[in-house]
Amino acid sequence: MSETVRIGVSLGMGLLDDFDRLLKKLGYANRSEALRDLIRRKLAEEQWEAPGGDVFAAVFLVYDHHKMSVGARLVDMQHESLARVIGSFHVHMADDLCLEVVVMHGEGAELRDLASRMISLKGVQYGKLNMGISSEMGH
Repeated sequence: MSETVRIGVSLGMGLLDDFDRLLKKLGYANRSEALRDLIRRKLAEEQWEAPGGDVFAAVFLVYDHHKMSVGARLVDMQHESLARVIGSFHVHMADDLCLEVVVMHGEGAELRDLASRMISLKGVQYGKLNMGISSEMGH
């Protein structure tokens, strides 16, 4: 475990009040934990952008499986990207709606490109990319 160091941060009262309201809304016990999370998130985003960065990602997709053969097209895209797609999870949400979660691993730019192509498919009603990093952050 790494050594903990205490630092000071100067903020205007308005910004601090807004931050405290946000912490309460999000359920943080204290400012330190929230700041650590913000720092970790920004460091992760930097790694997502780095060429050759080793990243894991999940794409969440909601679509109507009766329209536009979107399910088959998503499967085709996954097969075309076997080097990056680790697996997927499919849930039947309603008679016509499906949720697909596609888990990927590779370089951030490649994963963002593949996710964008999936999300922009005609028939996808909602899509969101969530990325993480391979190495542990925030020791």
